[in-house]
Amino acid sequence: MVTLHSCVRLSFLALLLLCYSCQSFSQVKDKAYSAMLYTLLEHSVPEISVEEFQLQKDSFQLLDAREKAEYNVSHIKNARWVGYKTFDEKRLQEIDRTKPVVVYCAVGYRSEKIAEKLKASGFEEVYNLYGGIFEWANNAYPLYKGDSLSNKIHAYDKKWGFWLNDNYQKVY
Repeated sequence: MVTLHSCVRLSFLALLLLCYSCQSFSQVKDKAYSAMLYTLLEHSVPEISVEEFQLQKDSFQLLDAREKAEYNVSHIKNARWVGYKTFDEKRLQEIDRTKPVVVYCAVGYRSEKIAEKLKASGFEEVYNLYGGIFEWANNAYPLYKGDSLSNKIHAYDKKWGFWLNDNYQKVY
């Protein structure tokens, strides 16, 4: 039996589908990604967009807060690996505490936590790369393996790999 409540619910779903059908899947996915990032992060340290970082990248020291296997697949040029689970402040001995630092990971969660630690240990100017290497790759900025360009990106796992577009080959 069809009730008034089920008719209203079906009408709402049809309206919702109509609204989303006016947009491409990639537009909907981009909005969902933005919403996911905004709620995932605590915004406890200053953030820098990939576009802003790309324009000023030579002004920053760059730290990669992903695990070593992720970094070894590819990274942003000139990034120094510091890790997350295995993070150790001893890896920061050559980093100038008075110069600006940008920290990144896959999407920004782990790098935010490492950036908090850097701030607490006396680094003066620390930023989290908003959206991390996923946002970097989704904007088709170059990735490197060592000093060579790479066409691969570590997608963490298939669930997180969903948020990457097809600019790079996903590695799990």
